[in-house]
Amino acid sequence: MRVALAYACVVLIWATTPLGINWSNSTLSFAAAVALRMCLALAICWLALAVMRERLVQQCSDWKAFFAGAIGLYPNMLLVYWSAQFIPSGLMAVILGLYPFTAGLFTYFILKEWVFTPPRIVALALAVTGLGVIHYEHLALGSDAIYGIMGMLGSTFLFGLSSVWLKASGAAVEPLRQSTGTLLLSTPFFILSWVVTGANIPAVIDVKSIVGVSYLAVAGSAIGGTLFFYVLKKCSMSSVSLITLMTPMMALTIGMLFNNETVTQLEFIGCIIILFSLAIYQGALRVVVKQINRLLAVGKQPVQLP
Repeated sequence: MRVALAYACVVLIWATTPLGINWSNSTLSFAAAVALRMCLALAICWLALAVMRERLVQQCSDWKAFFAGAIGLYPNMLLVYWSAQFIPSGLMAVILGLYPFTAGLFTYFILKEWVFTPPRIVALALAVTGLGVIHYEHLALGSDAIYGIMGMLGSTFLFGLSSVWLKASGAAVEPLRQSTGTLLLSTPFFILSWVVTGANIPAVIDVKSIVGVSYLAVAGSAIGGTLFFYVLKKCSMSSVSLITLMTPMMALTIGMLFNNETVTQLEFIGCIIILFSLAIYQGALRVVVKQINRLLAVGKQPVQLP
């Protein structure tokens, strides 16, 4: 029950994170927004450890786990915030949905497990096609959105590497310690990136930026990060990857409702292709067909997958 509740919370947080990032960038530079978020999240996690009287490092191997997790934050999140300047939050979530493919790739290189069965190879080809459809429109128009799309693709690879590496480390680090250690290693680099880009803070910061940074620091990093490490520890990589099958359409809807975002016809088609490829990759279609076969009357021809 605890794992299911944590899993549901991670899905909800991931679905709202792209909008939070978009709002954070409203009046803050992307580097300032992410640096402030990480500083606040680190302070919250450190305080929680102090209240619980937990030591951050209990054995040397903990640092290996912290480093593996830190790659999922820096430079990963810096890329995400930079990309948010060019593309809407819904599209960010759809591209991040390609995470299962990158996780599968790094599962082979790190865990030496080949997860790309023939249906999953078909799913990968469909996902690339969907990306091509989205890319085509922006390339044809010479839009800056191409930078955001490429940045999110880079983020997806980094997140896949971080998750699989952390899973492979087998470190028995409690989720709160993992979140704190990850933030401790990555936050200085976010601050450095902010300084390098000018360390500017506008004279007036609007409500959207304040809400976005605060929400993501508390819910996105302190709570969401801890819950994600808990789910990653308790569930298989395939189960964790299912999160990205549920969040894109939720994020698209949230972006339209709360940020007046629009999706062009080609973007919508590309998103549908990518989501369909994720359903194939995760075996969701096979589960649906199995349920249909159970409902068919005895003696009728069962539904077969092509």
